[in-house]
Amino acid sequence: MLIEEIQSYNNLELLAKQVVEGFITGLHKSPFHGFSVEFAEHRPYNPGESTRNIDWKLFARTDKVFVNRYEEETNLRCRILLDLSSSMYFPEKTLAKLKFSVLAAASICSLLQKQRDAFGINTFDSDLQTQTPIRSSLAHFGEVMRILQALWDTKTNSESKKQTNIARALEHTALSSHRRSLVVILSDMFENGDDEESIWRSLQHLRFLKNEVVLFHITHKPAESELDFDDRPLKFIDVESGEQLIVNPSEVREQFLRESTELDNRVKQRCLQYGIDFYPIDVSKDLHQVLTPFYIKRMKMG
Repeated sequence: MLIEEIQSYNNLELLAKQVVEGFITGLHKSPFHGFSVEFAEHRPYNPGESTRNIDWKLFARTDKVFVNRYEEETNLRCRILLDLSSSMYFPEKTLAKLKFSVLAAASICSLLQKQRDAFGINTFDSDLQTQTPIRSSLAHFGEVMRILQALWDTKTNSESKKQTNIARALEHTALSSHRRSLVVILSDMFENGDDEESIWRSLQHLRFLKNEVVLFHITHKPAESELDFDDRPLKFIDVESGEQLIVNPSEVREQFLRESTELDNRVKQRCLQYGIDFYPIDVSKDLHQVLTPFYIKRMKMG
């Protein structure tokens, strides 16, 4: 599913469940066959534990050893951080970055709900805007969906110049979350100001507390990474600072691409250094680029 194909859907919860069901069905044809249908009901068998709860029928079908998972066994805690700064409302006509990220967050919550894992969501721009508890109940799932539904219903960026303070949001998460949680970040990483190191210090703090961190770097690649605009002078406006620049894209494209690539490589290298899972996301493509790595990460955490 591409984001432009589903923006007319009004019910986010139903849409997220459809996305997840389609994703799980697709796992039948993938190397992860065997996890798919039983995703919420089983976990891999760990050598040395009792064989009492092995699902032998599942073993006969898949030739893989799983045990029945009981609710008290499922103790993963996941905190999702969703960036709502003005740059996430790009492109203005479609709000594709925001819509994609909201649907990604809703789909991850739906996957976690099926797994009976506990989850919560933080939304932020220059300050923390929303923070839910981390719970696994159906009522909590409904509350998170109501928050995300309000964002899904957004038609325009009504508040211009909403700047970003990613470091503050990360630091708040580090101080308020349980240790050994899974922290998922959906952000374009356009930080206000030049203190990039503050972001990395906050990410280091999360890792120091034994949290697993997954960073989905949200971009609209044709426009933001490839500068795919008409070959004529255009006015570019920084939606967070209001700064304006008139330039012909063809005259700066080569330098822009070079510097964009250098930035991406620098972020990837730092994430590798700190043990952070980094995934560049192009919102002009389908949602599986988020769900597949998230799913693999969740299964690795047991």
